[in-house]
Amino acid sequence: QVQLVESGGGLVQAAGSLRLSCAASARTFSSYAMGWFRQAPGKEREFVAAISRSGGNTEYADSVKGRFTISRDNAKNTVYLQMNSLKPEDTAVYYCAADYDLYLSTTLSTTKEYRYWGQGTQVTVSS
Repeated sequence: QVQLVESGGGLVQAAGSLRLSCAASARTFSSYAMGWFRQAPGKEREFVAAISRSGGNTEYADSVKGRFTISRDNAKNTVYLQMNSLKPEDTAVYYCAADYDLYLSTTLSTTKEYRYWGQGTQVTVSS
């Protein structure tokens, strides 16, 4: 069982930045592929970014490419999402996700591929 706790959300003006963190309880954090998803009111949960076990591979939704950066620190059992140039349409609850992965380089980009989820952190971007 893996527990995930997100932090770092809040209210920010458009064009501002936030960094989200997700702390994992996994004993072997480096065995888990990690991802960030978001869900706006009335919409389905959508993929934002993913990172492989090793951190060597990343994947992004088109809507955040060039603005968001996912990273991980396996020594600290933590994955991050640096969000720059925020837009009002980025407003959502952001969720961290994890799943055990046999491969070092795989990124997982769909909700069905993740078994473990955090409770979410609210990000609100004002115009």
